[in-house]
Amino acid sequence: MADGLGGLDGVVHSIAFARAHDLEGRFTDTAREDFLLAMDISAYSLVAMARRAEPLLEARGGGAILTMTYLGGIRVVPNYNVMGVAKAALDASMRHLASDLGPKGIRVNAISAGPVRTLAARSIAGFPTMEAIVEERAPLRRNVDADDVGNAGLYLMSPLASNVTGTTLYVDAGYHAMGM
Repeated sequence: MADGLGGLDGVVHSIAFARAHDLEGRFTDTAREDFLLAMDISAYSLVAMARRAEPLLEARGGGAILTMTYLGGIRVVPNYNVMGVAKAALDASMRHLASDLGPKGIRVNAISAGPVRTLAARSIAGFPTMEAIVEERAPLRRNVDADDVGNAGLYLMSPLASNVTGTTLYVDAGYHAMGM
């Protein structure tokens, strides 16, 4: 290939951003420029990455793209605000990319993890409360950690998931299945 790379087997998209003041208070108060920033970094970046990765994945006969999402993209989570809207756009983008890239053997999926203690999670007001609620209400009565998410990612990126695309895999101890 012209860029000197022989191809890729897969890529993981794991980036999101919103200004700290947009992760508290009311979603209604989100400024246009902050909304666009969150959407650009958290959702559009997947589209841009997929476009760049497509020829490299195709050169290897297909591959996998994985993105990280969150339940806040389909349900209102207190203080998640504009990130919830960005994750909803990310989820829809993942499905559209799966449709576009599937004929080339490129699978596109997402993992929706429960609350995992990360640097980014510290910026969400009330994060310890989120962890406590998930542990109390999830069918498995526990939280997940980075290893749980990594193991699910390994599955989705591997040939074991060769017929899985356009899918969100919930790694949240079953919390997403609960009504209250």
